[in-house]
Amino acid sequence: MLDDILASKRREVSGLRCQPRRPVGHVPRDVIGALRRAPGAPLRLIAEVKLRSPSAGPLSRKLSPQERACAYAEAGASMVSVLCDGAFFDGAFDHVSVAEEALRTRDHNIPILAKEFVIDPRQVEEARDRGADAVLLIARIVDSHALDELVRCARKEGIEPLVEVVDERELDWAMSSGARVIGVNARDLDTLVMDRDRAARVLASIAPDIVAVFMSGVRDSDGVRAISTGRADAALVGETLMRQDDPRELLRSLTSAHTQAASLNT
Repeated sequence: MLDDILASKRREVSGLRCQPRRPVGHVPRDVIGALRRAPGAPLRLIAEVKLRSPSAGPLSRKLSPQERACAYAEAGASMVSVLCDGAFFDGAFDHVSVAEEALRTRDHNIPILAKEFVIDPRQVEEARDRGADAVLLIARIVDSHALDELVRCARKEGIEPLVEVVDERELDWAMSSGARVIGVNARDLDTLVMDRDRAARVLASIAPDIVAVFMSGVRDSDGVRAISTGRADAALVGETLMRQDDPRELLRSLTSAHTQAASLNT
């Protein structure tokens, strides 16, 4: 499946390179400030807008991407992640644009992550032009030299690169690239197998000055409390919220769980 996704991305990038850039209309928000947690502080939650999963199939569409982004902000999310891939996730860069406009209009000052399979700097530029404050860079789908280039491109554009890794080798690439935010995916993209022990081990190896994010597999309050006891500054919550027509109640319960865990740890 990953090979199919990347083949699709290569075709998309060819078309994107032929399109002119859009005027930039916003100043990027502070991603580091939104995600870093002080000792004893609650885990930050990144809530995801994802209309479909290749493994789970269609997810809730009761709320539009912009309505769901605002619902997440109202329920305590520290960041909104928006899927941009259309072929496999029914996402779009347009979803970033409408989410950013809705958050800004309603005075929700939380950053947006453009979650895309980025293989070319032109995709980073598009994320910036559509209103993203951060862009996902997946180490598994590029080599170390390309990752360095993409990180530099994101910095040049003024948005934060969130580098996703799976194992220690990819973590070395990410830290060598100068990434300030690193996410550890508990699911291996090649096998789709979940390995929480590996993810915890890799998270523990992230340098203390880097924001660490746990990615994939957060399903309930117990999971949030468990992650809160480890190295992670933040955790991404995706399909669990996307199965809810109205995610506010569930997200508030997760927010309450991470707040309770922080209280117990102080």
